[in-house]
Amino acid sequence: MKIAFIALPGFLLLAQTSLSFADTLNGKNLYLQRCSVCHGADIKGTGPLADKSNPPTPDLTTPAFKKRLTDYPGVIVSSVILRPNGNLIPKTLRENGVKIPPHAWSVDDLRDLHQYMSGVISKK
Repeated sequence: MKIAFIALPGFLLLAQTSLSFADTLNGKNLYLQRCSVCHGADIKGTGPLADKSNPPTPDLTTPAFKKRLTDYPGVIVSSVILRPNGNLIPKTLRENGVKIPPHAWSVDDLRDLHQYMSGVISKK
């Protein structure tokens, strides 16, 4: 992230010069801690619990998912997090003895996770 200082008469402003305000390190950490157990580090549905859910965890690098992520920025990520696919995600975690501590999601967290996932997916 690049930071610029802008001086105006009587003011010194701090401005972020990057087009994105997302914190990709936060997004990566959230993804690895909360999502990769099913989706895998590569986001292709290769995590240790990927085949233990019904239906199996999807590959999020498909052209169809990329299009959804682009067409509805933030909506896909926030809808899964705030209402995790009915009971499928909590049930899969519970049945496999995986405990992921609760997290108080902020708008910044949702944005950061979306940005991180979009970056990984666009590289595939």
